[in-house]
Amino acid sequence: MQLWLAFTSPFARKVRIAAHELGLAGEIELVETDPWTDARLRAVNPLAKVPTLILEDGEVLYESSAICDHLDERAGGGRLFPRSGRERRRALRLQGLTDGAATAAGRLFAAERRAPPQLDPMTPRFEQAIAASLDAIETESLSKDVFTMAEVGVACLLGYLDFRWPERDFRAGRPALSDWWTAMADRPSIVATAHRLPAVDPLP
Repeated sequence: MQLWLAFTSPFARKVRIAAHELGLAGEIELVETDPWTDARLRAVNPLAKVPTLILEDGEVLYESSAICDHLDERAGGGRLFPRSGRERRRALRLQGLTDGAATAAGRLFAAERRAPPQLDPMTPRFEQAIAASLDAIETESLSKDVFTMAEVGVACLLGYLDFRWPERDFRAGRPALSDWWTAMADRPSIVATAHRLPAVDPLP
C-alpha cells in the first residue's frame, strides 16, 4: 500500500496512528507530497487532498475515516471501530467531533498566516469550535490502554494543536485531558507519527 501524505496533516497522522495501532505500519509506503502543487496527486485523487491510500491492486481510497475503516477491516475488524452498540457510537461521535475541530484548527492556522494579516470573519467561529470541542472531550472517559477511533481522533487533534501553536496551552482548565495526553507521550504510535515540517523537495 502507498499512503500519500503531508507530515503536517492531522488527518494523515490519523491514518498513520491507526496503522501503527493495528500492526499494519510496515505494510505502508509513505509518499510525501505537496497537495497544493503535485499534479500526480490529483491524478489519483480528484480532490488532490491528503491522506490518499493506494491499495496493492490500484484501488484508491481517500478521506481519513474511510481509510481507517479499511485498515481496521484489513486487521480483522472491530478494533478501532467497535462492531456495534454504545462503544461504536462513541467512537464514531468522537471521530466526527475531532475531525471537525481539526478542520477548524487548520482553517484558523491558514487565516493567521496570511500576509498582510487579515481578519477572517470565520475566525471567531473556528476558535469557538476548537474550545467547545476540547471542553466536550474533557468530559469523556478516554482509555489510556485501548485505542478506538475515539482515542485516535483525540490524539490527532491535541497533537496538531501542539504542533501549530506550542505557545498556546489548551490544557489549562482541562485537567483530565491534560493528564491523558501526558500519559500518551510515550505511546509508540504517537511517537512514530509526530508531525514535522515538509522536506524541501518531497517528491522528485
